[in-house]
Amino acid sequence: MTKKRILRILKYVMLSILALISIFPFIWMLLGMTNNTVDITAGKLKIGGEFFNNLSHLFASDLDFISAIGNSALVAVITTVLALLISSVAGYGFEIYKTKKRERLFNILLLSMMVPFAALMIPLFKMFSNVSQLGLDFMGIDSLFSLIIPSVSTAFLIFFFRQNTKSFPKEMLEAARIDGVSEIGLFFKIYMPTIKSTYAAAAIITFMNSWNNYIWPLISIQTPEKRTIPLILSAMGASYTPDYGMIMCAIVIATIPTAIIFMVMQKQFVAGMIGSVK
Repeated sequence: MTKKRILRILKYVMLSILALISIFPFIWMLLGMTNNTVDITAGKLKIGGEFFNNLSHLFASDLDFISAIGNSALVAVITTVLALLISSVAGYGFEIYKTKKRERLFNILLLSMMVPFAALMIPLFKMFSNVSQLGLDFMGIDSLFSLIIPSVSTAFLIFFFRQNTKSFPKEMLEAARIDGVSEIGLFFKIYMPTIKSTYAAAAIITFMNSWNNYIWPLISIQTPEKRTIPLILSAMGASYTPDYGMIMCAIVIATIPTAIIFMVMQKQFVAGMIGSVK
């Protein structure tokens, strides 16, 4: 056996071990949803027979898990659609339309990425509280719109779209302008279809961030029927005697939407992250 072949075998063995370590938490979670609390705390790593009991306890509990799934899905989908539209328009504008103060404004936007969300929580809470006092309760504190609005435009997404727009062939826009296409038509008919891989990558990132968002919903949402998935999972683990089998079921169900989206759009995600334009 040659030295080159030995190194290749060692490389694949090491990669297999690292892959197993990476997926072990998920495997443990799948096994845990089929066992009861006693077996899970004892470290049992075998398929049990408590899956249907855990599932029935989850949907029969007073946590209103189905409503939380609907709330999270509604918030994540609306946030993703609005964020993609607004952030892509901003990134497109920063790169295509050249002005004297463009770079200065963009640098200020990038500096906002350095501000931690903990510093924004109190101003956001006061702002949405004032909105509620104006009679716009559907957009104020304890509303799903209060979870959507802060995430519809982020400095990261604008930066992400602008960087990918740098590789966009500008000649296509000039040719379309000569043919009489409007500026709005340039964006929707030429720009958006061309960088669809960038949209796919941004959609996955935005959806996952919105679906898993915990801190701001914890502050903003105050009524049980409007809670999202992360708040429900936190409430399950905070009980005096947590039912770990039920918690594992809830975690697996909460993981399925993001896992499906990533698997379906995996190729587009990779292409978008490396700045591919087709």
